[in-house]
Amino acid sequence: MSADREPALCGMRRNKVRVLLVPTHPTQYSAPAFRLLARDPRLEIQVAYCSLQGARAGFDPEFGREVQWDIPLLDGYPWVEVPNRSPWPGLGRFWGLLNPGSWKLIRRGHFDAVIFYTGYRYATFWIGLLAAKVTGTEVLFGTDAATLEPRDGRAWKRRVKRLLWPLLFRLPDHVISVSAAGAELMRSLGVPAERVTVAPFAVDNDWWSAQAARVDRQAVRRAWNIAEDDLVVLFCAKLQSWKRPLDVLRAFHLAGIPRSVLVMAGEGPLRGQIEAEAAALGIGGRVRVLGFVNQSQLPGTYSAADLFVLPSDYDPCPVVVCEAMLCGLPVVLSDRVPGRFDLVRPGVTGEIFPCGNVSALAEVLRKLLDDRTRLALMSQNAQERIASCSMQQGVAETIRAICRAVVHRRGWDGPDAEPPL
Repeated sequence: MSADREPALCGMRRNKVRVLLVPTHPTQYSAPAFRLLARDPRLEIQVAYCSLQGARAGFDPEFGREVQWDIPLLDGYPWVEVPNRSPWPGLGRFWGLLNPGSWKLIRRGHFDAVIFYTGYRYATFWIGLLAAKVTGTEVLFGTDAATLEPRDGRAWKRRVKRLLWPLLFRLPDHVISVSAAGAELMRSLGVPAERVTVAPFAVDNDWWSAQAARVDRQAVRRAWNIAEDDLVVLFCAKLQSWKRPLDVLRAFHLAGIPRSVLVMAGEGPLRGQIEAEAAALGIGGRVRVLGFVNQSQLPGTYSAADLFVLPSDYDPCPVVVCEAMLCGLPVVLSDRVPGRFDLVRPGVTGEIFPCGNVSALAEVLRKLLDDRTRLALMSQNAQERIASCSMQQGVAETIRAICRAVVHRRGWDGPDAEPPL
């Protein structure tokens, strides 16, 4: 589909609710959800990408390398690319996405609703929001925010958010939060409860379960030069400061569990420091830094481990938690990740520890890795818990949010209608 032609509207029929979804770029997590939305008989959706990074090779500043996901991201739903006219194109900065074509697309598209997944920190968001307001199109925001805490921890940003976010999140007709913690945040900002829907941010459970079932666990371990009976602790995330990978490394060393190995899957600016510190601590032979692992290889990476650790000080609602649990891993989570507290239940599906407290994390590792029977039970609990948090559920709630936003305009089935999913 050419990016130079005016986006086509795919012959949408007026007996359906017409919805435009505006994400920044294709991701392995959103594409399956868009396919489900496209199959719903009450909707006619159009996805308008601001960039095709991810589906096409492009430099990812957080990974610090070129990335292109190795699974189909653009199949099974109607999409267009709205050309990015930014002189400094790229993700992660306000002027990195400047897509003026979104103004024409929304003004002329006669959509019933627009859902923005871009976040407010891009110029394109404000262009699209203004176009929707001018045309009287119902506006929905998708957000993973679960706290006012900024990524860099700066107090002035927290104060600014406290001042401005109540105004920002009253702009849409409806807010779609991906977690219960996020919905509570919206209510604390003064957004009425009836204008907030929780649509759990999940992965394609069927795909992950099927892929995990085909994994040869021992073959993966042999490729890592890890023995069959060794205990494997896994960290899987970008090697960035806010993910705190060095906390995992230091806690693993401090725990001193015999016959255990730490595997770190990810790429980023801290890789060199991690490898140097592992050598300095004398555990270089028990640490594997895999680098960037593409999507098709991730089920094998999780399935070959025994325990997953995510010590982030900023991570609103990480899907890696879902991925790990689907592959049978209990999850050790920092207390700065409230968006996943509904999945990680201490003593049942994992543990939660104080962020930045390496000694506390080391004690959690000792407690879990010293008892293989308990670890096996928690693995089973994790798989059972995540089975009830599916992408289908999230999509059904998204449809319900659309329904609530447009029912008074279209006389549709109403907010209590049961989506046929």
